[in-house]
Amino acid sequence: MQRLLRFLQDYHPIVHVLLLGTILARTASSMSMPFLAIYLSKQSHINPVLIGLIVGLGPLAATVGGFVGGALSDRLGRKTIMLFALSGWVVVFGGFAMVKSPLAFMLLNMLNGLCRSLYEPVSQALMADVTEREKRLKVFSLRYIAINVGVAVGPLLGAFFSTMEVWLPFMATGLIYLLYAIGLYVLLQRFGIKRIEGEKRSEITIKSSWNVVRADRVFRYYIGGSIMGAIGYAQMTVTLSQYVEQNVAGGAALFAMLMSLNAVVVVLFQVPLSRMFERWGPMIAITAGNVLFAVGDIGFAVSAGWFGFMVSMFFFTLGEILNYPQANVLVDQLAPEGMRGTYFGAQSFNNVGHFVGPLVGGVLLTHWGGPSLFTTMAVITLAGTWFYYRGQILYKMSLKSVETAQK
Repeated sequence: MQRLLRFLQDYHPIVHVLLLGTILARTASSMSMPFLAIYLSKQSHINPVLIGLIVGLGPLAATVGGFVGGALSDRLGRKTIMLFALSGWVVVFGGFAMVKSPLAFMLLNMLNGLCRSLYEPVSQALMADVTEREKRLKVFSLRYIAINVGVAVGPLLGAFFSTMEVWLPFMATGLIYLLYAIGLYVLLQRFGIKRIEGEKRSEITIKSSWNVVRADRVFRYYIGGSIMGAIGYAQMTVTLSQYVEQNVAGGAALFAMLMSLNAVVVVLFQVPLSRMFERWGPMIAITAGNVLFAVGDIGFAVSAGWFGFMVSMFFFTLGEILNYPQANVLVDQLAPEGMRGTYFGAQSFNNVGHFVGPLVGGVLLTHWGGPSLFTTMAVITLAGTWFYYRGQILYKMSLKSVETAQK
């Protein structure tokens, strides 16, 4: 009880609201999105390459949407952008439940990617707005735990609902997002979002934001590294689902277990691993994370049964734990005051990797098979580490030049 009271006192009520909302929202989306590739394959009989294209169009739309949404949130306020995104999700998942044509799925998934690119960076920026700098890594880690609490429950619920009607998980997801949008509006009003936004809003335009980000060489290297990582990570929910369904007995059930295992491992190991690597800094954590990603990919390549895939997912998830919250820390350190939303939004340029990943993965799975696909992804992920190191070298050089100029 004392830990709970300390947690409530240490962080702004808006952080608590967003963490709870993250659990609900990710439970909802995880009931449906991990099964989208299987759903498309069964309902529309689309080949793996076209499925990869449909799934990849969501991140492609997010590439532009995240930057624009983040920049607009610095200017117009966080609440407006987040509520717009949640309303769009209601339309997306209701549409997924009803449409049949590949074109309709493409358009809806593009809207889905746009909504995610608007909501995710803006919610992260708002959490950072109301949290002291030294506590932000813990907030990003708690947010990641919240995401994975939802992801742990969602796939199992999705598998259960889909036994009744294949469209039911999508409709239920849309309803949950509607309830979340209403609840978030009420709670943000209650906890003083107008005052926060009044203090934090910037007069910077989208054009000037783009010019700042474009000129930031450190940020470009960070994005390069995250794009490489995203190409590999995208296989987990697209080609992996198709691969296990086609090659392992009870593949759909195994994939649901893998998704839940991924989330459970994050919930159990996020805090201890973050504390372990906190004294070594973000770069060591990201490097170790990429190595563990590669170990997981090699495991997927050589596994033939449930046990092998689950062990591989365990290592893959440890890489995820170390990589993603620390990447957010790098962006937070780099972002100028008043442009946090812009930088977190521009971080969604890594969705280029989430677009390319499913498309390339579909081609490799079709023509080369799963082992070659996942081995290739291990190499790509490891290569992405160089971009982070190059960016970190430039960042330290810029800090030294500033210190020299101030003396």
